Amino acid sequence: MRTFRTFTDDLKRLADWFRHWSATIGRNTSALTQALELYDLYQTKVAACDKQIEDILKRLRQAAAPPANKLLPARQRARQPNAPAFDARGALDAILGVDLTQIDGLGPSLALRLVGECGTSLAAWPTAKHFTSWLALAPRNKISGGRVLSSRTRRTSNRAASLLRLAAGTVGRTDTALGAFYRRLSARIGKAKAITATARKIAVLFYNTLRLGMAYTDPGATYYENRYRQRVLHNLQRRAKSLGFGLLPLEPEATQVGVS
Repeated sequence: MRTFRTFTDDLKRLADWFRHWSATIGRNTSALTQALELYDLYQTKVAACDKQIEDILKRLRQAAAPPANKLLPARQRARQPNAPAFDARGALDAILGVDLTQIDGLGPSLALRLVGECGTSLAAWPTAKHFTSWLALAPRNKISGGRVLSSRTRRTSNRAASLLRLAAGTVGRTDTALGAFYRRLSARIGKAKAITATARKIAVLFYNTLRLGMAYTDPGATYYENRYRQRVLHNLQRRAKSLGFGLLPLEPEATQVGVS
């Protein structure tokens, strides 16, 4: 009798568990269905927005002069997530006459958003220093009595500056000269300041490419490390000379071979 009661109780608990999880699965299925419908709706809206952007770029492309140079092969073959459905890189090259994606950290989508924020002509800023100051990426030096009290950058809600910071965080993981620059500063002064400094460098390259027609070519991380080593060595030699000393390279130690 006790065994039968135990078996009956187990069946009851099993039935309660089944009813509970059936209700839970029903609620989860309903939530997932609604989430999928919202995702499909958002994708439809994004596609419509991409179509409008593509139409505007086509009109600008027809009004612009044909580019003088042939478009170079893309540096990144893989399609980036959330990239436009059309050829944004080719459209920008035809409109601007320069390929902004040759700058490390700038993909077609990010370059398109930067041009949307800053315009196709950067004539409003006479120099790259004016441009980086508008972006709030240049140091804001506070000087009193000939001493620099503070050199922090000012706070800003500039969307172009946010995009450049995003590019700086991406380029920090690459084996490029900008990537080596970011990693060196990150180890010395922290990631936040390194991102700001790298974003400023990308902003200068963006300005010189779009405003002056500069063709950027990445020299590589090894080139940057060698240049940095030469600069440090030159400063040490100058410092030693001012103190009446000289620097000499260390002679490699001779390898001793034992004879048994």
